[in-house]
Amino acid sequence: MSTPIQVAVQPVRFEQADGFTIAGIGGRFSQSSISQIPQLWQRFEPHIGKVPGQVGEHTYGVCCNADANGNFDYIAGVQVEGVELLPAGFQGVELKPQRYAVFEHHGSLDNLKATFQAIWHDWLPQSGEQVAQAPEFERYGKDFDPFASHSVMEIWLPLDRKK
Repeated sequence: MSTPIQVAVQPVRFEQADGFTIAGIGGRFSQSSISQIPQLWQRFEPHIGKVPGQVGEHTYGVCCNADANGNFDYIAGVQVEGVELLPAGFQGVELKPQRYAVFEHHGSLDNLKATFQAIWHDWLPQSGEQVAQAPEFERYGKDFDPFASHSVMEIWLPLDRKK
């Protein structure tokens, strides 16, 4: 049995993002089915760069509609101008203007769970920040390789206004 990887994280920046829409292929997941998210990306990958109304080259993994049991919707997608012309089977999610803490994950996605745990269990309780009831997302550059040790992706955690 291998020892869990420990990582230390700090936000690389705080952002006030304008609203935008992400569209792609989505599914409902639980902590026990989270390992199926890569298959969702495999289904979405052939559509990258061909989604009607696509804006930019980044791809996004959006987590939203979480419930008290730890279930959530996940959409592998791209930013779009609107959802009117989406292909069958696609879904969209509108992200409202929001303040975010932005973290970087370095390396392959095999260690992504450790980065999320460090954000939620180490950084957040000590930060004085509060998570907003809004989607969180991962943002991947066009050259991101999920298996490469040199890859970098961002995790955008929505924050409530400081009181």
